[in-house]
Amino acid sequence: MESKVSEGGLNVTLTIRLLMHGKEVGSIIGKKGETVKKMREESGARINISEGNCPERIVTITGPTDAIFKAFAMIAYKFEEDITNSMSNSTATSKPPVTLRLVVPASQCGSLIGKGGSKIKEIRESTGAQVQVAGDMLPNSTERAVTISGTPDAIIQCVKQICVVMLESPPKGATIPYRPKPASTPVIFAGGQAYTIQGQYAIPHPDLTKLHQLAMQQTPFTPLGQTTPAFPGEKLPLHSSEEAQNLMGQSSGLDASPPASTHELTIPNDLIGCIIGRQGTKINEIRQMSGAQIKIANATEGSSERQITITGTPANISLAQYLINARLTSEVTGMGAL
Repeated sequence: MESKVSEGGLNVTLTIRLLMHGKEVGSIIGKKGETVKKMREESGARINISEGNCPERIVTITGPTDAIFKAFAMIAYKFEEDITNSMSNSTATSKPPVTLRLVVPASQCGSLIGKGGSKIKEIRESTGAQVQVAGDMLPNSTERAVTISGTPDAIIQCVKQICVVMLESPPKGATIPYRPKPASTPVIFAGGQAYTIQGQYAIPHPDLTKLHQLAMQQTPFTPLGQTTPAFPGEKLPLHSSEEAQNLMGQSSGLDASPPASTHELTIPNDLIGCIIGRQGTKINEIRQMSGAQIKIANATEGSSERQITITGTPANISLAQYLINARLTSEVTGMGAL
């Protein structure tokens, strides 16, 4: 990809990651993907949007710096247009600024802030944009959110300066990228009902309620979920057994959940496949829905069974057990629909 040398001789290929809410992503994608297609064509940058049933999505913009700046300009102006449109229907008189959230490796944030905050102050003063670097890293990553707000022009100037800093001080060590959690994660069981949390609202979830009630009938545990709300979904989202082991030692940071306990099951070798699913899809689904951590032991020679260890609150474990049993039942009875 050839690019013209833009200001200051910057024509390096760079990748910038943005964190957006679903509504913002919808605005960038546009009807039938027309807006994002236009942005890609006109800016010459590659614009990728992470998979979607998450309240937050990552938008990755890659290309020569001038293509990135063009893409940013288009995004900033699109957001301003959205603000203007939403204001025409409201009584608000002051126009809120356009806000973008960049995701930056924590190892580069020091250079962005500068000694005693000198660099970030210089960027604020020279561009007129507000810039804030989050104090904490984003969950399960080594990245921080950098929030920029202001007029589209101020934002574009600000992004240019941030790009210069990022090029001058590349990230140190390995970066663990932030991956937004699926929307279905936080689940609250209260009064025998299951609710998923979306924004500030608890939305009743009939499928999970049915599972929860069945799980409570099937297991010896006291029906915890019916008296105290348990938060299975808030346990760390697990993507692989390796991550499960890494995360075992970490607390979920939620005082409301009862202490974790462990339960072991043995499953015949020839049925383990239906629980794991293709490339681990089923086991990940069970982990996600139950909020429990599930480890499947490696096959041992001469044994016809595999050990499964489930860790979590009693409500998590009972739900995981129920889901595993449901998989086995459907396999054995040939229903296979679950």
